[in-house]
Amino acid sequence: VSMQVLEQVLRELQALCTSEQQFLQEFFCLPCDSVELQVRVGTVVASQLNPDLSHDLVRFLTPEEATTKVLSVLFSRLEPELGAFLDICNKAQPWGCLQVLVTLSDAVLGTWGSSSAPHSSFLHALLGNVLLLAKGNFHKCIGTLCKEMEEVKTPSKMRGILPCISSFQEFVAFSEEVFQTSQHREELDKAQLRLASSIFSSISSLSSANLKVNADMVMMENFHHIHNFLCQKNIPCLEDKKREAKQRSREHMEKYVTTSLHQPLERLQDFFEGVKACLDQGVKEEEISFQLAYSKQELRKVIEKYPGKEVKRALESLYRTTHKYLSPEENLLPVLWKAMEQEFIQQYREFEELIQRCYAGTGIALDFTVEDLLSYFNSITTSN
Repeated sequence: VSMQVLEQVLRELQALCTSEQQFLQEFFCLPCDSVELQVRVGTVVASQLNPDLSHDLVRFLTPEEATTKVLSVLFSRLEPELGAFLDICNKAQPWGCLQVLVTLSDAVLGTWGSSSAPHSSFLHALLGNVLLLAKGNFHKCIGTLCKEMEEVKTPSKMRGILPCISSFQEFVAFSEEVFQTSQHREELDKAQLRLASSIFSSISSLSSANLKVNADMVMMENFHHIHNFLCQKNIPCLEDKKREAKQRSREHMEKYVTTSLHQPLERLQDFFEGVKACLDQGVKEEEISFQLAYSKQELRKVIEKYPGKEVKRALESLYRTTHKYLSPEENLLPVLWKAMEQEFIQQYREFEELIQRCYAGTGIALDFTVEDLLSYFNSITTSN
């Protein structure tokens, strides 16, 4: 409603100022290239400003400048009154400054078509000043939003999507609707990029937050949510942010998978990490089993702690934990569980390879096979 009222006010002002401008031009014959006529009008305007300086000012006034000065005197209260009216429009509804910016941009930059004021008119110059004021209000609004998003306090029991992301989505949806027919969205593009950067910063800050859940899981979900939203909106200026959100969601998923899968085979994984460290330090493969900490006896002791049924039980516990803290709205559990399955099998094959390389001919083997692992993962998925 406020935008419609503002449009009506601007159109009526346009008609009034254009009519007054035409009257002045006709009455004083300003379109003519006559120095004498320029002096007459210039004298009228200048004498109102300062009679003592009128003769010095006259010679420098063009017909257009003379008209503008007369209109400036006639409508001296127009700009401050219009500024006050814009403040009312800004406060009429949330993000009212967006509607004000669109309306003024279209008026000043000419998307009103044939009814728009000429570029040389007094009203055009005045609206240009008011447009700068509207841009300032818009930037202030965006700055406040960015600050709120970046300074949001994350509760320790945080899970799912950050509340500030909803604010970002609402702003983007509303702004796209408001700017739908506008050809001048430079300010909006800058604002959306700035807000997106603040959202990314807010999500990244979760890594240092004292969360009771895995931070990588929460960050993965939030970046995934942002990516899906930006895919739906398909906004050109946010294409890079969309790709970044996808990449960062994938990175945090990989971190979460790697961290989580350390638990089911923790001692076995630590053992083989030590074996790899020895190999990296130059110890020969056939000499690994003679290292006290990585002897055949030590390996057998570790393997005995991980029979197939214990591995399955550990995976079931991991599934329940992951399911508990993932938000159902994002539907990431199937994707995440599949990534865990692939990583777990890859980890198993690395262990198997190290056994073949460093403990060949000993008959040592893990208590479960790849087929067993596939069966465990499938069973857990179907039973939950």
